[in-house]
Amino acid sequence: MPFNYSLMASRAAGIAEPAEPLLPWCRIGMRIRELLSCGRPCFSFEFFPPKNDEGFAQLRETLASLHELRPSFVSVTWGAGGSTRRQTVELLTQIHKDHGIEVMAHLTCADAARQELREVLGRLAEAGIDNVLALRGDPPGGGMRFERHADGFEHASDLVRFTREGFEFCVGGACYPEKHVEATSMDLDLFNLKRKVDAGCEFLISQLFFDNQKYFDFVARVRAMGIGVPIIPGIMPITNVAQIERFTNMCGATIPHSLLDELRRLQDDHHAVLSLGVAYATAQCLELLQRGAPGIHFYTLNKSPATRTILKAIQTVYPPARTPAGWWL
Repeated sequence: MPFNYSLMASRAAGIAEPAEPLLPWCRIGMRIRELLSCGRPCFSFEFFPPKNDEGFAQLRETLASLHELRPSFVSVTWGAGGSTRRQTVELLTQIHKDHGIEVMAHLTCADAARQELREVLGRLAEAGIDNVLALRGDPPGGGMRFERHADGFEHASDLVRFTREGFEFCVGGACYPEKHVEATSMDLDLFNLKRKVDAGCEFLISQLFFDNQKYFDFVARVRAMGIGVPIIPGIMPITNVAQIERFTNMCGATIPHSLLDELRRLQDDHHAVLSLGVAYATAQCLELLQRGAPGIHFYTLNKSPATRTILKAIQTVYPPARTPAGWWL
C-alpha cells in the first residue's frame, strides 16, 4: 500500500453518514471460528506475560483501557520457560473471568514435551478456555535453528493435529504474507500452511506487514490452493523506529521505502513517530476491512494508546465492508 498521509481522511470523507460502532454482536463464550462467522469484523489484541510486577501493573492498565472497546477476543503469548508458561495460563484465566472477554492461548512446540503440552491443554480446558493458537515457536534461547524436543513436535501442523485429536479446542495457526523467514520459497511456505490447515486449523492470523497488497496477494494464492479458512491480518502500530526495524528484520517483514524514509527522518521525535505510526496503521486497517478482511489482530506490545486510538477511529468512521466478514464460506 503506497504511503499516503491523506488516506484516512479521504476514506472518512467518502462516507455518507456515520456508521454504528463495530462492536461484536455475538454472544460471549463463542469460539473464534464462530465469532468470525457473525457477519461483523472481529477486533482482537495480543499480549504477553510480563516479567515483573511493574509489567503486570502496566498490563492491568492496558486491559482496563482496551476493555471498553469490547474486543472480540484477546490472546496471550507462550514463553520458552516454565514460569512464563504458567503465567500465560493464569493471565488467560484472569482475563476470561474478570473481564468477560473471549481469550485465545498461544501454544508452541519449542522446548515442550508432549506430556507438558497435554497438561497445559487440560488446564486450559478446565478454565473454560476454548481457543488455542498452535505455533511451532522460535528456536529456544535465541538460537538460529529450531530443534524439536526429544518427546515433542517439529512442526506446527503436528501440534494442531495433537490438539484436535485429544481436545475440543477451536485451533488457529499463523501465516506469513511475505513467507516465513526460514522458508526457502513462498511455494514451500504455502505447502506447509496447507498441511497445517489440513491438520485442523480453523482460522489463521498473519504475521505483521506494512504493505496491504502483500496481504491481498497472499490471500489470493492461498485461496487458489483450496484453503478457505478465515485469514485475519495482524497489524503492529509503529511507535518506535529502532524497535520496528528490529522486529521486521527478525520476522522477515518489510517496510515500504517511502514509509521507512519518513520514519527515519522523524526518529528523534517520539510524538511525530507515534502520530505517523497511528495514522498509517489506521489507513491500513480501513483498507483491509473495506476490501473484506474478516477483522484485525493488533500486536499491542502490552501498551494501549496507539491501538486504542486506531480502533476508536475505525469504530467511528468505518463503513460496512462491501463483502461480509463471512465471505470465505
